[in-house]
Amino acid sequence: MPAYVIADVQVADPARYEEYKRLAAASIATYGGKYIARGGKSGKLEGEWTPNRLVILEFESYQRAKQWYDSPEYRPARELRRAIAGANLVFVDGMPG
Repeated sequence: MPAYVIADVQVADPARYEEYKRLAAASIATYGGKYIARGGKSGKLEGEWTPNRLVILEFESYQRAKQWYDSPEYRPARELRRAIAGANLVFVDGMPG
């Protein structure tokens, strides 16, 4: 069953965020993940949440998504992101195919 990582990112340093994107993309590919949405236009339909930069990743399973997030390949990107951006991230199981 697929799983998704959903991130709402508040970028403080756009120039350094470009380096984060490069590092993150390589690590995501290593774990078989793919981008579903990556910072495109978004709009609020209901409620109080107004996302900033919304990113959605798809992995083959919840376990694989967690492996990616905790991986040595993603660690440098994660540390860079934490230094240059705020973020809220969640994992969620998808629907069986």
